[in-house]
Amino acid sequence: MTSVEPLAAIQSATGDLLTTTARLTDDDLRGPSLLPGWTRGHVLTHVARNADGGTRLLTWARTGIETHEYPSMKARAAEIEDGAGRPAATLLADVGESARRFAEAYSLMPGDAWERTVQWTSGVRHPAALAADARLTEVLVHHVDLDAGFTPGDWPPEFTARTLVSVARSFEQRGDAPRLRLHATDTGAELGSGEVVVSGTEASLLAWLMGRSAGRDLDGAEGTTLPFLY
Repeated sequence: MTSVEPLAAIQSATGDLLTTTARLTDDDLRGPSLLPGWTRGHVLTHVARNADGGTRLLTWARTGIETHEYPSMKARAAEIEDGAGRPAATLLADVGESARRFAEAYSLMPGDAWERTVQWTSGVRHPAALAADARLTEVLVHHVDLDAGFTPGDWPPEFTARTLVSVARSFEQRGDAPRLRLHATDTGAELGSGEVVVSGTEASLLAWLMGRSAGRDLDGAEGTTLPFLY
């Protein structure tokens, strides 16, 4: 049986994101995020539309009727661009309401539906359970991207540990990535068997691998170029 990320963890992360968003003004949301070319308004619009995409994937798994994540990647990009400039109150409401729709779709899922295969817009196919894991990742990582006080050190330790293993494994399978051996100084975890040894806390290692940090707080990262992951 495929494990499913608990709804409580997703809702907790969403609640923290909403708390941060509620403090932001219209001017704040026009300001740059940590993602090149995106304002904070772009990030929040993406988080909201991602919730709707996840809702459609869960509906597909539950009903058997194909309800695609997005019509296309071009349509996804257009929705984000169109929504980025909205007022702060509108963006906050959109993030909250789309999250509630996702939570409702999650709650309606019978146990066996999580095993059913659905297709993401990129064309990859996975059991629907991945939509729950992906949603938690979207909320936590893009909360950091807002550059509004929430940092990788605020990620739940269990999320950080699990995701670090997954991301490190994905780098090992890529031909364009350096061969890494990672040492987590806070937990003692050792990942990879490459020639480039990098050490630091699990949160710092994960932030670096995911392109959310330049790795200045890591030993061994200087001069190592990573491909974009997420």
